[in-house]
Amino acid sequence: MKYDLIIVGAGPSGIFTALELIRKDSDRKILLIEQGHTIKNRRCPKDKTKKCVNCKPYCNITTGFSGAGAFSDGKLSLSPEVGGDLPELISYDYTQELIEYTDKIYLEFGADTKVEGLESKEEIKEIRRKAISAGLKLVDCPIRHLGTEKAQEIYGKIEDYLVERGIEIRFGTQTTDIIVEDGEIKGVVITDSLKHEKEEKILSDNVVISAGRKGADWVKSLCVNHNIAHRAGTVDIGVRVEVRNEIMERVNNILYESKLIGYPHPFKDKVRTFCQNPGGFVSQENYDNDLAVVNGHSYKDKKSNNTNLAILCSHNFSHPFNEPIKYGVKVSELLNMLGNGNILVQRYGDILDGKRTWQKELSRSNVTPTLPDAVAGDITSAMPYRTMTNILNFISALDTVVPGFAGAETLLYGPEVKFYSNKVDLSLNFETSIKNLYCLGDASGWTRGLMMASLMGVRMGQILSGNK
Repeated sequence: MKYDLIIVGAGPSGIFTALELIRKDSDRKILLIEQGHTIKNRRCPKDKTKKCVNCKPYCNITTGFSGAGAFSDGKLSLSPEVGGDLPELISYDYTQELIEYTDKIYLEFGADTKVEGLESKEEIKEIRRKAISAGLKLVDCPIRHLGTEKAQEIYGKIEDYLVERGIEIRFGTQTTDIIVEDGEIKGVVITDSLKHEKEEKILSDNVVISAGRKGADWVKSLCVNHNIAHRAGTVDIGVRVEVRNEIMERVNNILYESKLIGYPHPFKDKVRTFCQNPGGFVSQENYDNDLAVVNGHSYKDKKSNNTNLAILCSHNFSHPFNEPIKYGVKVSELLNMLGNGNILVQRYGDILDGKRTWQKELSRSNVTPTLPDAVAGDITSAMPYRTMTNILNFISALDTVVPGFAGAETLLYGPEVKFYSNKVDLSLNFETSIKNLYCLGDASGWTRGLMMASLMGVRMGQILSGNK
């Protein structure tokens, strides 16, 4: 069986590749391969069990149509300054143009018309003044908040749109390898996601890999096995911080999401805030080998008493080490071990006092954890010293911008690790060193988040339709 185009992975970049081809009236025979379920059949049993049950063979939060995006807080960052390094490849101005184009597509499928962070300019100036005095940079970034439940509705509409217009989607199907002959792509090897009983070869002279953050390690293995040009990138390791809404209320109302960057002493590594969720919920994601990492969600209609956000420290390695993904995995495994397979949570004040946090202390705290099965413990026993020092010093600086943020009862959950560190060498048309093999989204190492992954897919669709 042969197709005009095979797309591996139904995350935002893969979805928007197919969507843009349809919008450009392409009559190509397209196959979209997805390891997980349709968006309607993606269910996390934790809603009923109240604790993670380590679903097999994959986690429904990270796997399935629209990838982890369907179960994220659903924020579209409308600035080229946020979301990875793609502007370095295609230019800042063109990235902004694609953001505006892609944003309109989201609006067509029902995204909220409200954009956060455009009003209250004088108040934003005051927040920036405080950030500067603390040695931090406030990044201007308008936000369109979809909301976790609304994002699932939007992606559900997109899934129906693709199927109704002839895109073939194979769910429950895992791509195990690619077929390369004389430096050109010829197809992929697939198998059933559950049983892995029989491998099948599917042929195409054009293959797009959009395996998402979850597929970053697999993409790295493809690069090694098929001599695809790539390089070690950055791995972000950190924690998810949770405070009462009262602490973050002013920043939440003015900016919705405050994107702050600092280079704290003594190491001067880049540390940043990421994925802020006013009235949100801390969540757990499971990767291969039962690896549990923390994340955050924010719904449109359901709110908690807390705000959570990530604080991430960037790590760049040089010769002789070039396995940043493995480094992030090892840190995560150690934290998981201390939590007996669960996410660890510790109070900021206990860290400063040099002690672990106990469950009885959490139960009488002003900040009630929104991740009920997180285990009270000692994050500092597993987090690397350099990373932990960066995080603590960053929190101290952030307290100048948001008084009370560095309170004794502030909660730190770990690990939060972003597995997008391998960076595939790409042409301006997103082609790899294998002819007609393209790589998109977070797994490529070039994007971080919904908007950048989506617009990379949009541009891929335009390229494949002849608009180069």
